[in-house]
Amino acid sequence: MGTLNVGNLGEYLREQRRNAQLSLRQLADAAGVSNPYLSQIERGLRKPSADILQQLAKALRISAETLYVQAGILDERDRDGIEVRTAILTDAAINEKQKQVLLQIYESFRRENAAAADAVPVPARPPAPPRRTAARPAGQGAGAGRAGQKKAAAKKAAAKVADAVAETVVARSRALKAIPAREKQHNQDERVIKRREGDDVVGA
Repeated sequence: MGTLNVGNLGEYLREQRRNAQLSLRQLADAAGVSNPYLSQIERGLRKPSADILQQLAKALRISAETLYVQAGILDERDRDGIEVRTAILTDAAINEKQKQVLLQIYESFRRENAAAADAVPVPARPPAPPRRTAARPAGQGAGAGRAGQKKAAAKKAAAKVADAVAETVVARSRALKAIPAREKQHNQDERVIKRREGDDVVGA
């Protein structure tokens, strides 16, 4: 609950009185207060009660809540509890001191509830479970796969080279084996020829 802002209230009352084209005495008579008392309110020298503010509002034909806001009894930005405050301030069965006590208790309850609402923790989202990935055998990763392919290709190439070399060696060895056989056959042929020639000479 705010403190009574008597200065602003007095200026506001004077402005409303002039807008209503009422003299100070006329407004005092309509509100049921004395002329000097109303003059002191307008000059900021008096703190009017809620009942007096209600009487002034009725005489000026404005809402009592407007004067309560100007006096600092009600917060202009807080309209939720305006009906409760108005009921307390306008209750003729309790005196002014009791009204102020009730307003203080009411405001304390509102502050406690607001603080409790602000203190409620917002439930945090549980952390996401870690993703489980299947363990890859050694050498089967992306890099290992490419390396394995290169090794396989190298082995195939080496095998082809080895086969080619083996074929060359076999071919050469066959060729070398064939040379003595041809020479031997050639020598035999020469001996046959010579033998025949000798026989011919002898026969002649």
